Amino acid sequence: MTTTRSTKQPPRPGLPLIAATTATLPAVMLSSLAVAQPAAAEARPKTVPATLAAAIEAQAAAAKAGIIPAAAVPAALPSGLQPARVTPATHTVVRGDTVSAIAGRYGLSTAAVLKLNHLKTNSVIYPGQRIKLKAAAAPARTAATSASTAARTYTVKSGDTLGGIANRHGVRLSQVLSWNGLKVTSIIYPGQKIRVGAGTAVATAPARAAAPAVTRSASYVIKSGDTLSGIAARHGVKLADILSANRLKVTSTIFPGQKLVIPGKASAVQPASSVTPLVPSSFLGYTYPAAVVSSANKNKALLNASPVPSLAQMQSIVADTARRMGVDPALAQAFAYQESGFNQRAVSPANAIGTMQVIPSSGEWASDLVGRKLNLLDPYDNATAGIAIIRQLIRTSRNVDYAIAGYYQAQYSVNKHGMYSDTKQYVAAIKAHRKNFS
Repeated sequence: MTTTRSTKQPPRPGLPLIAATTATLPAVMLSSLAVAQPAAAEARPKTVPATLAAAIEAQAAAAKAGIIPAAAVPAALPSGLQPARVTPATHTVVRGDTVSAIAGRYGLSTAAVLKLNHLKTNSVIYPGQRIKLKAAAAPARTAATSASTAARTYTVKSGDTLGGIANRHGVRLSQVLSWNGLKVTSIIYPGQKIRVGAGTAVATAPARAAAPAVTRSASYVIKSGDTLSGIAARHGVKLADILSANRLKVTSTIFPGQKLVIPGKASAVQPASSVTPLVPSSFLGYTYPAAVVSSANKNKALLNASPVPSLAQMQSIVADTARRMGVDPALAQAFAYQESGFNQRAVSPANAIGTMQVIPSSGEWASDLVGRKLNLLDPYDNATAGIAIIRQLIRTSRNVDYAIAGYYQAQYSVNKHGMYSDTKQYVAAIKAHRKNFS
């Protein structure tokens, strides 16, 4: 874990234009072009040559008149003869792909691909992800069918978005939001049931509007994957009532272990001692300031609610980023494995974030090193930040061991005090991992 601590994908060249010289044109084309010449010469009266020499000259002149000048032959194939471009329905992302390069490869606009996949210009794509290239055909709608009015549900899977779910089921996003009492800012979680059709939902909670007002309240301890709207629906109360009772906003971040007041429900209040934060306040015997730990818990909650690469995908991102930045991929992977085990959701009590465990102040330093603002919650930027720091430490340290120590203990401290005992163990671990990844 360092105390001092994305990369833009290179654009891919577009498809080359198809060109041809006269040598590549089919013979049948040349002959057809020859036939297409004006036949004005045929209107002249033919004369009988008086001598053999005159006959030869006349024959040569006639042959010359039928030759097509090279300047008259087009340099490119006619559009009708160019091969048709076939665009598949989807494209599976491979290492090094960008949205703009994918769009260019299939002759599409980047904006159209982004809109079709509900992405933004700064959205992160991962190897193995499927990118839509064609809009799905609207499902056939039959009049007055029971299926059109029946309430259908969909179980949310990892990586799903409300827009993607709506598009997959051939309905509008506004309809999905209305049917589920959600907003565009609502967070969904794997396992959650989403209504994707109109009609009466099956096994819904009984209406509580006619129930007498209850003044007593209960408490609920948030679990991983919970959302405010989901908690409200589960307890049969309005989201606005929960927000009001807990002095929250729809944009507020909640954490597992946090206790919420459920208005209008009576039950035993759980003791405060049962509340467990996502990130503890101490590490290796050192307790961190409350403000630092609070920031760490917020970052942990954001990462838990966001899709991140798998461990194997993150390892590939680290190795590829190291190659592009001129750092030994084995050394970069050794740091990532030692710091987090390639886990982008890792956050320490010191607020060291992501795979490379970079604290915010070190992230600012790394941003200066690469010349652009880095977002440590982004897996590509996180790898870039850690590797930029490693590269700078190698350039400015007396040897690689001191560079490794600087990532853990801070370069200034290593130069002033030497390596502490735990720093020496860290250096040995990094060197051993490097051999394994070589």
